[in-house]
Amino acid sequence: MFRSGFLIVLVFGVALAPPAGAQTPNKTAAGPASGAPNAVSLAENGHCIEALPLLRKNLSQVKARDLKLKSAVEGVRCAMTLHQTDAALEFLRVLTREFPKDPDALYVAVHAYSDLSALTSQKLATDSPGSCQAHELLAEAFESQGKWDDAEKEYRGILKDNPALPGIHFRLGRLLLSRPNPAPEAANEARQQFIEELKIDPKNAGAEYVLGEMARQSQQWDEAVNHFSRAAKLDPQFGEAFLGLGMALNAEKQYANAVAPLETAVKLEPSNPDAHYNLAMAFARSGHKEEGDKEFAIHQSLIGERGGNTGQGSSSNQPQ
Repeated sequence: MFRSGFLIVLVFGVALAPPAGAQTPNKTAAGPASGAPNAVSLAENGHCIEALPLLRKNLSQVKARDLKLKSAVEGVRCAMTLHQTDAALEFLRVLTREFPKDPDALYVAVHAYSDLSALTSQKLATDSPGSCQAHELLAEAFESQGKWDDAEKEYRGILKDNPALPGIHFRLGRLLLSRPNPAPEAANEARQQFIEELKIDPKNAGAEYVLGEMARQSQQWDEAVNHFSRAAKLDPQFGEAFLGLGMALNAEKQYANAVAPLETAVKLEPSNPDAHYNLAMAFARSGHKEEGDKEFAIHQSLIGERGGNTGQGSSSNQPQ
C-alpha cells in the first residue's frame, strides 16, 4: 500500500479546492464573453469556468505574440485548476512549441508537467494501490528521498511476486551500488542483479554498462570491453558506454582500436573532459601526435572552464 507523505504538493493547486467564490459564475464580470483579450481577463480575475472554453476556442486565431503567451499561460492555469488535463496539454504544446526559450513559458510548463505527473501518481495509488507499478513508483520515490532501506524493501517485494518483471533487477542493483556505506557484499549482489536483468531483458544497455564499469574498476579489461561494446551496440547514443570502451582499450594498450569509440564519445559528449583526454591519449600513443595535441588542448580548456583539474588529465600528464 502507498504511505502517507508520498504524494507531491501541487503547485497550481490541483489537489486543493479553488479559492472561495473563484469559480462562481459572475454575470456582471463575464457578460457576453468573446475574443482572446476578454478570455484572458476572465481567467486573470478567477472566472476559469467561463474563460477556459473561450481560451481554447480563440488560441489558434491569436496572432499577437504577447497575447498568445498570456492566453496559453492562463489556459494552463485554468485547465489545471479545473482538472481538465487534455486542455492543459493543448496549452502546454503551444507554450513549448512557440515559446521554447521564454522564461515565463518554461516556468509554467515545469510546474504544470510536475502537477500532471503528481495527478497521475495519485490516480495510480488510488486505483491500483497493490499493483507492481504502484510499488515501483513508491520505490523510486523512496530512492529519490534517500530512504534506501524502504526502497530496497519495495524492489524486493516486487521481485518476490514478479521475479521476471523487466527493469526491477536493474533498479535494485543500481540502488545497492548507490546507497552510502554499502555492505561488503553489496557489489557482488549488485553484479548478480544486473546479470539477472540481462537474462530477462538482453537489450538493457544500462545493465551492460554498469557491469562494464564494475569490471573496469576491477581491472578486468577483457570483460569490461565486452560489456561496454554490447552497451554501445544496444544504444548508439550512449556516450558513456563508448567512453568506457575507449578507456578499457587504452588500459589494454590497444590505442589504435580505442580511437574510434572515443571519437564517438567526443561527438556524443563534446563537453566531457575525460572523453577528450582519453582520445588525446589514444591518438598520441598510436602515432597521431598532432590530433592528440588538439584533443588535449580541448581537454585543458574544458577543465579550465570548470575551475580546476578534473577527469584524468592535468597539465603535468599530457599524453605522450
